[in-house]
Amino acid sequence: MNSILPLSQYPSPQPTPPWQQAVAGAIRTPEALLAALALTPAQLPAIFNGSDQFPLRVPHSFVARMKRGDPDDPLLRQVLPLSEENALTQGYLDDPVGDLDASETPGVLHKYHGRALLITTAACAVHCRYCFRRNFPYQQQNAAANQWDEAIRYIEQDTSITEVILSGGDPLALSDQRLAALSNRLDQIPHLTRLRIHTRLPVVIPERICDSLITWLSSSRLSPVVVVHINHPNEIDKDLHQALQRLQTVPNITLLNQSVLLHGVNDDSNTLIALSEALFASGVHPYYLHLLDKAQGTAHFDIPLARAITIFDEIHAKLPGYLVPRLVQEQAGASGKTLLPLNSI
Repeated sequence: MNSILPLSQYPSPQPTPPWQQAVAGAIRTPEALLAALALTPAQLPAIFNGSDQFPLRVPHSFVARMKRGDPDDPLLRQVLPLSEENALTQGYLDDPVGDLDASETPGVLHKYHGRALLITTAACAVHCRYCFRRNFPYQQQNAAANQWDEAIRYIEQDTSITEVILSGGDPLALSDQRLAALSNRLDQIPHLTRLRIHTRLPVVIPERICDSLITWLSSSRLSPVVVVHINHPNEIDKDLHQALQRLQTVPNITLLNQSVLLHGVNDDSNTLIALSEALFASGVHPYYLHLLDKAQGTAHFDIPLARAITIFDEIHAKLPGYLVPRLVQEQAGASGKTLLPLNSI
């Protein structure tokens, strides 16, 4: 005869972490975003809802850092869909950096010697309109689809791989339980020495740097490298500053930042100088300043190469070398990031 446990003996459901609540509650329509910023459609007549595959999504905590009433706010410009995205531009591609050609098994991209990248999820907390994977076929390229088995097998068999990069989407959109399980499996591969995580989620939702994330990062034998994605100094508020400092409690961690050079967002040297200073004050080293990856639908963010080099030279002239990010471009099929010609070096 089956017995029924008293209700008190059933495990209590785990509360949803605050960061997951923030993801679930993100703004999803232009109308709601404009209302939160005291803007009207007349001030931004070229907005649209975004495509079905790439709709608007932005957390309230990121919107709170935008200037109310300013249609040209640099943080707003990064996330607001504009009708310019619908223009088909020659030379802009669905796969601008050759990800699919580098796919060795579903969700494993192996472009560069010594490093393999895992597409861990399609999910992001924010949909940046310049995203180079906005047209990526995530359903076919998902390393988690078979519980990581094929991805782990590929990495195990190639002893030249010393570093695994977790990407997406955003890998920190996964729960810490799933990330810890993946990390535990990678820990068992003897030729791995580093675990790199590329993420924007803590930037838009600082609460993502929570106890469970610190615990699993601290428990891995692999040296952790976290690369955050911050484009403008206004993104670094008190909450993000504190979250980045908390992340530094993980033993042996390296914190880096990569930015994208974007028209109307950060395409002037003073902004980028202020960004480098703010990053350093938060314990993050400026790493890469990328030229825009030419994904279809992003041409309105691009700037000419000559202008990019001029901006970089101005940064280099005013900052110590350790605060100057490397100006790079990713080219499909290249053996690494392409360092751009610099007049001042």
